[in-house]
Amino acid sequence: MLVFGIVMTILGTVLPSVIARFQISNAEAGTLFVFFSSGLLGGSLVFGPVADRFGYKWLLSSSLLLAAMGLFGIAFSPTYPVLGTALVICGFAGAAINGGTNALVSDISEGKRGARLALLSVFFGIGAFGVPLIFGSLLDRFPFEGLISAIAVTVLIPLGLILSLRFPPPKHEHGFPVAEGLGLLKEKTLLLFGLILVIQGGLEMSMGGWSAAYFTDILQVSSSRAVLSLSLFWFGVTLMRMLLSFLLLRFPATAIMYVSYLCAFTGSLVLLSTSSPAIALAGIILTGAGLAAAFPVVLAYVGDLYRHLSGTAFSIILVMALAGNITMPFLIGQLSEAFDLRIALILVPVGILLCLALFGISERRVKSAL
Repeated sequence: MLVFGIVMTILGTVLPSVIARFQISNAEAGTLFVFFSSGLLGGSLVFGPVADRFGYKWLLSSSLLLAAMGLFGIAFSPTYPVLGTALVICGFAGAAINGGTNALVSDISEGKRGARLALLSVFFGIGAFGVPLIFGSLLDRFPFEGLISAIAVTVLIPLGLILSLRFPPPKHEHGFPVAEGLGLLKEKTLLLFGLILVIQGGLEMSMGGWSAAYFTDILQVSSSRAVLSLSLFWFGVTLMRMLLSFLLLRFPATAIMYVSYLCAFTGSLVLLSTSSPAIALAGIILTGAGLAAAFPVVLAYVGDLYRHLSGTAFSIILVMALAGNITMPFLIGQLSEAFDLRIALILVPVGILLCLALFGISERRVKSAL
């Protein structure tokens, strides 16, 4: 999951450098998110049935190799299309790692899924927080290609651990139940949770992808310092998920979700209403902290409801999440061309309110079903 944090933040981290290197517009930069999210879509479609049929070890080890390949491609891409291909590979590997690790932890955490999924997400946050911080700190002293190559080598470190561990056996090693898996597509509660993640995925990808550009274009902060601001968004996410691993054992998940989304809404308004970089940093940390609860809480609900096909159920809702990953950052890029980035990012607080409303509906359905 630390590797997934690296993969998910790499585009936002390198975006200002890529824009300058290839001399592309904000609209063309927004298209890079489509390349990346297309890879995420492919990986999310594949990982669930593969994990349920063949188990987790092969899935995770091969995904780590693909992630490193994609990162090397980003470092040395000579043209815009090659860069797009590298982003597709990175996205595919990242999605398989994300889905596989979450489904695995869900399978081995009966009765404590929310807390343990939140703890798992802390490692995502370490990668997501660390890469922009390191990249922003060292970009003035080391070449772009060298930094990304070093990150690619780091991604391979967990491979030895994956190969040495014993994993749970596949759930359906004698054949995947296709009809039962397809039947999950008719589960209204599962689809409602997926709809929350459609918006949530778009929010996280947009904040992670556009915040550095926002600090550069709107708040007139230097590129190296702007990348550091991105790391603070993921710092807020990581710190809160660390706390959630304790809070979810002691307080109802429903109350935590409502408070979290209200914090995210407040933070996004602070970020968009100020011209002070320092106040904007406080807003971005609060937004990250508020958005932290959604994925572990929703995945815990799904893991409880669909234990027999957890990988496939996770695949369905994570694929749905990618609709937001693809469309919201792309739409923000288009709106920023027509207006400016501050106006385009108004989609963030609007999306947070929609998530809040949808969670209330979903949670009532779960209660009525019990």
